[in-house]
Amino acid sequence: MPANAANPSGFRRLLIATTNPHKIREFREILAGLPYELVNPDDLALSLAVEETGTTFAENAALKAMAWADAAGMLALADDSGLEIDALGGEPGIYSARWAGADVSYEERFQIILARLADVPAERRTARYRAAIAVARPAPDGLAGVVEGTLEGQIAFAPAGSGGFGYDPIFYVPEQHRTVGQMTADEKHRISHRARAAAAAREMLQRLANESN
Repeated sequence: MPANAANPSGFRRLLIATTNPHKIREFREILAGLPYELVNPDDLALSLAVEETGTTFAENAALKAMAWADAAGMLALADDSGLEIDALGGEPGIYSARWAGADVSYEERFQIILARLADVPAERRTARYRAAIAVARPAPDGLAGVVEGTLEGQIAFAPAGSGGFGYDPIFYVPEQHRTVGQMTADEKHRISHRARAAAAAREMLQRLANESN
């Protein structure tokens, strides 16, 4: 059976094009209920290195979605997301996952960021999480669309919480009076940049499913 055909459950297959287990888990929770069987690269024994040559989150998400869709022969969803800190000129931005070096832990990155912001008062520690989600079909159809979501906040003065992943322990959300790292998964999914982008992606995926019926 072709990879993009309906499986025995009657659902189309959708590749969550990431090997990050945290993102895979979040996407499975956020996209639950759609008429798709969600699979990831490990399920397909598929490996692919996509060069992220874009200058924006949206461009990189699109590059990844199209490359994975072609490699897997099925509908693919990819995201690119990161942290923008205003006092650092928007850093780490699109380089969030590899900022300060590929082998540098997030705990070490926290310390670098906090050191650079040591003399910056709370009102100037504004930052945002930004996520772009792209959905693509195998060629020749290609890119179906890109949607984006943001979460505004501030950089905390010290890490707090062990929930989430990435920069969550230092990303403080004033309206919630805590960092994202201090939130439960359900609380994070209600407000996160990825959840907001995924809400728009759900509409796109539902439309594509309806069109294929």
